[in-house]
Amino acid sequence: MQSMAVGLSLLAASGIGAAAQTAAQAKTAPASANGATPLVTQAEPHRWAIVMHGGAGVIERATIKPEAETAYRAGMDTAIRAAAKVLDGGGHALDAIEAALKVLEEDPLFNCGHGAVFAADGTNQLDAALMDGATMKAGAVADVTRTRHPISLARAVMEKSPHVMLIGSGADEFAKSVGLEQVPNSFFFTERRWQGLVDQMKKEGKPVPARPAGAPAAPGKPVAAIETPDAHKYGTTGMVVRDRDGNIAAGTTTGGTQAKLWNRVGDTPIIGAGTYASNQSCAVSATGTGEYFIRLTVARTICALVEYKGMALQAAVDDVVQRQLGAIHGDGGVIAITPDGQLAWGFNTPGMFRARMVEGGAVQMGIYRDEP
Repeated sequence: MQSMAVGLSLLAASGIGAAAQTAAQAKTAPASANGATPLVTQAEPHRWAIVMHGGAGVIERATIKPEAETAYRAGMDTAIRAAAKVLDGGGHALDAIEAALKVLEEDPLFNCGHGAVFAADGTNQLDAALMDGATMKAGAVADVTRTRHPISLARAVMEKSPHVMLIGSGADEFAKSVGLEQVPNSFFFTERRWQGLVDQMKKEGKPVPARPAGAPAAPGKPVAAIETPDAHKYGTTGMVVRDRDGNIAAGTTTGGTQAKLWNRVGDTPIIGAGTYASNQSCAVSATGTGEYFIRLTVARTICALVEYKGMALQAAVDDVVQRQLGAIHGDGGVIAITPDGQLAWGFNTPGMFRARMVEGGAVQMGIYRDEP
């Protein structure tokens, strides 16, 4: 892979928002010594802003093929622009998040929806959560196996039920009752993820489950790997948004961890751990080893530092991810946003798929640690 300059950003012209607005209207972090484009860290009042992630893990230039890097960047770009289109039309933060995460749930590269990893029993078990910072309402689902878009189901739980979390077959039955599309579990099958499960089960000396019913016929030869097995070790996708009215929201959707047992559920659908939003503090979506994020209530802890200690958002993110999470040997990352327009991300893994965008500006994107 051709070496990239430190701090590389994908800055494609957005074509979104009023023509008179430019990226210069947003505050940015100081430029690095090599002249790399600085990140936008503060959105102007009454302008929307978006931060998204596509998972964290052992993501290094040497471990991802050039064509895979291009595809990942394209996938993130498509998703963030789907959110921008909603916001540019005056849409709510929730609408933008749902639109974008539905895009990622259809993209086989990302560990959610159609690209989800397999559990040890050979099924895809999906989790998602959505929270509205303006109302403090939230919806979450876990161990979903038949609903095409878990993020839409999480929203339905929030808006069409008196509950916050539904799980398993009950969650799928609720989805069906409110008209959300149902699919066979084989819909989520991808050969690359299946081979990843098979390889891990063999490596661990565990029985390989039968190939799922309804899956395509096995290929004549293994599908070429486009990344190392650990590149998406903590694959989760998420987004936080501030809309033009200043309301914030957070959403996260995932296929969980590969080869998980006993219907394990991570932090994604746990409100306050992997997903949280309040207009009094901030919105956070996390990706990482979920057990540690649950123990530390990572998302809520970041927001508490902002609300009660008056910390700047990036400082709060750094304190929790780099210091507190590291102290208990947790790994992963977060994205965050505040009602006053602060944007932040942080991770303690070698890389994290991530992007941000403010109204009138360009998409700013990173994958590796040496990017902004």
